[in-house]
Amino acid sequence: MKSDPFILFLLAVVGLAYFFPGPAHVLPLDTLASAGISLVFFFYGLKLSPEDIRSGLSKGRLHLLIQVFTFVVFPLVVWAVKPFFPTREVWLGLFFLAALPSTVSSSVVMVSLARGNIPAAIFNASISGLIGIVVTPLWMSIFLKASGGDMSAIYMKLLLEILVPITAGLLLQKKLSGMTQKFRSFFTKFDRAVILLVIYKSFVHSFESGIFNSIPLKSLAFLCGWVLMLFWIVYGLIFFTARSLGFNREDRITALFCGTKKSLVHGTVFSKVLWGGSATVGIILLPLMLFHALQILIVGVIAGRYAQRTA
Repeated sequence: MKSDPFILFLLAVVGLAYFFPGPAHVLPLDTLASAGISLVFFFYGLKLSPEDIRSGLSKGRLHLLIQVFTFVVFPLVVWAVKPFFPTREVWLGLFFLAALPSTVSSSVVMVSLARGNIPAAIFNASISGLIGIVVTPLWMSIFLKASGGDMSAIYMKLLLEILVPITAGLLLQKKLSGMTQKFRSFFTKFDRAVILLVIYKSFVHSFESGIFNSIPLKSLAFLCGWVLMLFWIVYGLIFFTARSLGFNREDRITALFCGTKKSLVHGTVFSKVLWGGSATVGIILLPLMLFHALQILIVGVIAGRYAQRTA
């Protein structure tokens, strides 16, 4: 499979943040990012299909397996290796990655390519985003409270920037259902534009504060290794668990591809809500960006092999 061109845009935006930080000081990027985040989740509410969710309810064991691995096993694996990380910010970024929900579009695309259970994939990808709005901040609150973070202000931001827009989208879904189909391509491009905006702003602050200078190159290489290892640990655990539970081939594929994915959209949005304009956001987002590229490349190859076996 061809690699996702969006990965190149991510790298380009990080380069722009380093060489051309000026726009971050001139343009109202915080306001634009906040408005963009609200619109992303408003569109997310519009796109959630009640029919798809209802049709997926019959696979209870499969859904439970995916959500447990997404929101419990992933974070616990990273928590267990905390003593091995010399830098708190680097480990916190990896834990933030582990606490995120699954991604929607690429999970469904990969499951479809590998001939998996597509209705179950749609259900899990959709419900994971909703669960993550509650569970991800709860996981992160353990460490934000310890560092003196104001959780009441964070939950208020979550309410105003995420929960209110997504509720509005759900309420207006019937009236605007035709628009979601007509402008589906626009919604995808808008999501990615907001991601790039938040990443640009975050890395400008990180570069200017010198936060990357305080982290040895060895620690960053160490992080890359752990991101790769984390993917394969969770992938292997899901593989053996699904097989031991007697899942058929289609359900095993869905469990593997939905349970190992993490959402870059939710990650960039939550990073702005949880850390605001902190200089550490660039470090926090780094593991997620690495994992995003990794999951596209590895799962793409695996999905292609499953498709060939089916053929």
